[in-house]
Amino acid sequence: MSEQAPVLECRNLCVSYFTRAGEVPAVVDFNLKLMPGEAHGIVGESGCGKSTVALAVMNYMGKNGAIVGGEILFQGRDMRTMSQEELRQIRGSKIAMVYQEPMASLNPSMRIAEQLAEVPQYHEGATQQEALSRAESMLAQVRLPDPKRIMHSFPHQISGGQQQRVVIAMALLSNPSLLLLDEPTTALDVTVEAGIVELIKEIAAKFGTSLIYISHNLGLILETCSRITVMYSGEAVETGSIGDVFETMRHPYTRGLFNSIPVPGADKNARPLVAIRGQLPLPYARPQGCYFGPRCDYFVDGRCNQPSLPMLPVAPGSTHAVRCVRFNEIDWTTARKANGRPPVQRGEVVLDVEDLSKHYVIESGPVALISAKKTVKANEKITFRAHEAETVAIVGESGCGKSTFAKVLIGLEPASAGKVQLGKLQLADVPVQRRDKATISRLQMVFQNPFDTLNPSHTVGGQIGRVIRKFGVESDPKKVEERIDQLLDIVKLPRDFAKRLPRQLSGGQKQRVGIARAFAGNPEMVIADEPVSALDVSVQAAVTGLLMDIQREHRTTLLFISHDLSVVRYLADRIIVMYLGRIMEQGSTEEIFSPPYHPYTEALLSAVPIADASVRKRKIVVTGEIPSPSNPPPGCPFQTRCHYMMPGVCDAILPPLRQFGGDHVIACHLEQEALQKMEPVITVETRSEPADHTASGIAS
Repeated sequence: MSEQAPVLECRNLCVSYFTRAGEVPAVVDFNLKLMPGEAHGIVGESGCGKSTVALAVMNYMGKNGAIVGGEILFQGRDMRTMSQEELRQIRGSKIAMVYQEPMASLNPSMRIAEQLAEVPQYHEGATQQEALSRAESMLAQVRLPDPKRIMHSFPHQISGGQQQRVVIAMALLSNPSLLLLDEPTTALDVTVEAGIVELIKEIAAKFGTSLIYISHNLGLILETCSRITVMYSGEAVETGSIGDVFETMRHPYTRGLFNSIPVPGADKNARPLVAIRGQLPLPYARPQGCYFGPRCDYFVDGRCNQPSLPMLPVAPGSTHAVRCVRFNEIDWTTARKANGRPPVQRGEVVLDVEDLSKHYVIESGPVALISAKKTVKANEKITFRAHEAETVAIVGESGCGKSTFAKVLIGLEPASAGKVQLGKLQLADVPVQRRDKATISRLQMVFQNPFDTLNPSHTVGGQIGRVIRKFGVESDPKKVEERIDQLLDIVKLPRDFAKRLPRQLSGGQKQRVGIARAFAGNPEMVIADEPVSALDVSVQAAVTGLLMDIQREHRTTLLFISHDLSVVRYLADRIIVMYLGRIMEQGSTEEIFSPPYHPYTEALLSAVPIADASVRKRKIVVTGEIPSPSNPPPGCPFQTRCHYMMPGVCDAILPPLRQFGGDHVIACHLEQEALQKMEPVITVETRSEPADHTASGIAS
């Protein structure tokens, strides 16, 4: 390896953007050496400069961005000296990039075939026939079903997972030497993500492609990369092999990231996550010396704020390096821990859902054909209970019916059949327009995207105050103001934020406002629909902690809807696993994460990336796409993707409910003995070095 020349080398790279306010340094003193066939991960919070590094490598930073220092060498040549024509020839051929949002990379007005064929036609002068043939072959290699149909489709006619595969196929068509992947799986379900990660590994190995993964998902980086760089506020703070950084991290920020991640062993009561305090500094207001200093537990005035801190090797000759002057003085065996608390005892049943179904009737042909209608069964015979002060999680892939159920519960959609009882109130067929204020105040919602749910023209205080007045909690202006201050205290935001507009807040701060607003009416139950999926891990830890604190104080029932099983394992008391509108399995969190499993639960657990080098997973990659709810398969909904499928049984008859004691129920044709013999999907190995093990916030 050492005799080979690097594919890419960044030497003291500095990138700035020029605005009306002046120069804003986005990346400072960044170094990276990528060898042929190597995969390197770049991680950090939003705004740390990860994507800027990728754009600088592509030399594509827009009109106001520029490389202001250092070098980028691609295959030994300095990219800054290349002409625009040379750069155009390299982009898309020798260097390719897969962006986070596939629809942003695809032209909505062109068929997939035309877009893929452009790559070999432009870069290699291939004929149209040859280009189309290669495109179809590459779609087959990225395991897309029916490549001919995909070729003739427009982007909007295929699923998100298929769009991402098309973008990967496009990037690989010219056999690039370097592939940049910027959050390539963030918008995808975990099962689709697992398939795409395996696919990228296989194809990179086949073509000898070097990879740079940019992600905030440390579990994904552990599974895909051999080396890692941790970035903070525009500069690298730690770099090394995956083993070095994951097992013997030596920068307080890296350790803070790991302490924010719900890995096996974290417990919301006994071992709660520890969020990194404070906020990422703005690029034009960075502190002198260590940029992480104001948020660091080990900061020493006069040493940590000396200008231009260098990267230091952890040991002589080591490739593991950190930007910290105190890393040798810190006792890494003592982890910063949050105080454990006794579990909250659940109370009476608050929500009783029985045989709930939600069906939609859609036109499946020309409007003139009145009889051409289909019934989409978004929810089918959903039955469960939620108790006071309990967190019930609903998990499953996109299209499984999670959000539809939330809409029925909140009153945005009427149920087609069944019962939804909140206390003594029957809500199944009562739309939100017919619910009185008292009912609406009892059942509130925290939405996934705080950017879309706050009114941009109203202040934070105004939006929280409106809920307080509307639901009759307080009417006196002074008491309303006091209640706003109390709610801001509860969600750990400064009281002067009441005067701010949403655009003056970060994503995590906006989500906290959304939580404050949801709890302003003193609800009995809060539905949280993917409330942390758009947040950085450190902010995620703070928000989940916040939800638990409020629940503990007010004994609120929390219905947590998510596809992130790591967060669900940490937060939930009971879990409901849904697939294609039906409940496949439900039980306590311990029961769901231990055998026996429903085959779908087993696949979900195997697909979750876990940021813990001591964890071993049994690999189960689910093939195929989720069937359309308008045309579900007969028998078990999961039978088209299940590797236990028994022809003549699973594809003909709805599965029976298997009882495993307590509330644990599995809907499956496999006999109870076969289910009970299943091997654990996730196992944690004990390590010989418990010191770093403890420091990482991981339990064996």
